[in-house]
Amino acid sequence: MTSTMQDFPLTVTAILRHGARVYGGSECVTWTGAGARRATYAQIAENAERLAAALRRLGVGTGDRVATFAWNGQEHLEAYFAIPAMGAVLHTLNLRLFPDQLAHIIGHAEDKIIIVDDTIVPLLARVAAGLSTVEAYIVVGDGDATALEAGGARVLRYRELLAAEEPGFAWPELDERAAASMCYTSGTTGDPKGVVYSHRSTFLHAQSMLSASLAGLIEADRVLAIVPMFHVNAWGLPFGAFLSGATLHMPGPFLQPEHLTAFIAAERSTVASAVPTIWSAILNHGAEHDLDLSSLRAGTSGGAAAPRTLLERFEARYGLRIIQGWGMTETSPVGGMAFPPPDVQPGTAEDVDWRMKSGRVAAGVEMRIVDDSGASLPWDGVSVGEIEVRGPWITGSYYRDPAPEKFHDGWLRTGDIGTIDERGYFQITDRAKDVIKSGGEWISSVELENHLVAHPEVLEAAVIGVPDDRWDERPLACVVRRDGATVSAAELAAFLDGKVARWQVPENWTFIDEVPKTTVGKYDKKPLRALYHGGDLTVERL
Repeated sequence: MTSTMQDFPLTVTAILRHGARVYGGSECVTWTGAGARRATYAQIAENAERLAAALRRLGVGTGDRVATFAWNGQEHLEAYFAIPAMGAVLHTLNLRLFPDQLAHIIGHAEDKIIIVDDTIVPLLARVAAGLSTVEAYIVVGDGDATALEAGGARVLRYRELLAAEEPGFAWPELDERAAASMCYTSGTTGDPKGVVYSHRSTFLHAQSMLSASLAGLIEADRVLAIVPMFHVNAWGLPFGAFLSGATLHMPGPFLQPEHLTAFIAAERSTVASAVPTIWSAILNHGAEHDLDLSSLRAGTSGGAAAPRTLLERFEARYGLRIIQGWGMTETSPVGGMAFPPPDVQPGTAEDVDWRMKSGRVAAGVEMRIVDDSGASLPWDGVSVGEIEVRGPWITGSYYRDPAPEKFHDGWLRTGDIGTIDERGYFQITDRAKDVIKSGGEWISSVELENHLVAHPEVLEAAVIGVPDDRWDERPLACVVRRDGATVSAAELAAFLDGKVARWQVPENWTFIDEVPKTTVGKYDKKPLRALYHGGDLTVERL
């Protein structure tokens, strides 16, 4: 027996059509540093039609890759819709990649056109001469772009291309399983890998952003997307905003805390999403400046574990509850959010305990933990194993790279080590590559880091495992002191006493200027391990 339901394709085009028709008056507001420029969703839709017509005139066909190398802003949003809806594939390029990685993924994806902001033309120009697949650059803005001519591709202007076209592009009927966009992983352990999102997966993920158990976006919201649009769909915020009618606040290149907080105060943002390093920068800025964050009803944090002190201080100073979430490039990205259970009183220590969880499994995502043999472990909050996931917005392979070691019986191996309790709350204790196994027992580097940054004289902390003759591995704490701080290794070890088991307290300590970070702001421990093994860290042993 079959159903009587219509076979309606779930596509990016459907998201665009809904937002433009139902919420045409909602806005995309782009920060300029001195104020804001605005465009309604109806205008965004018209410009997307013009852009699609221009791309078609340039020879872009079904399945061709069109890349963006751009900040969060109006034109990037127009490309987010125009490219997938015309049947091409949007490829968002990470602005912070090293030149060789950037050239690699452009060549690997075989990008045909690149849309680039004029302010970052020099970054792209470093690799332009070697980009054999690129036929044209479309420059947003009037800045000098002659450096892009090195590879022989045409250099065109976004504004001129759109002005030459009319709205009313005939969007094609698309298979919801067809590719809509692609994003490459950050590549901290080898070459970045490509993840290709379908129209169906994008639509379903966007709908999930309207769920109160995730972002809970509604028309009254004004959503500040601090998380970059070049990184895993800006956590689904652009598409979720168009489905819900929420106004989008785009910071452009102005990611410094003074600009972000001015934007929030001027435009009365209600929701803001960022990695912990950005939230920490805002908190530090607020220590010396009066901030008006009163319009924010919620903040979300992801990409790395947020320190407990960060959650506590935001609530104490500004009444802002930041909810931690979890996801990956491979999961579109949202896989769970750590909203506390309904019987927990907001503002209590218990409330923070729950918000310190990595998340609660999102509807649409299935999760399990497995031991070293691949056997499933119980959801008891105690058993520790690798987290595996599957679902309609989770990748089943990589683009032109099957990577069978990353998949297990139809499940994605996340590389995250942790626990899951009986209600679906999961706690990531480490990355598989970062876990410290000492004397046969696991030590959580994440837990140690969170405790260390709670010390008032510590700005950052990263913990890595180093060889030990007796215990196989022991933790090495790499600490960044705050300006003017003099805290010693012995004092920090004493600070950890009682917070973790005594045998987990590091006896190896080093003080560094900064913790290395990936292109999306996560701690990158690989350089620290290289420095240690090269004898380039001054290590104090207690």
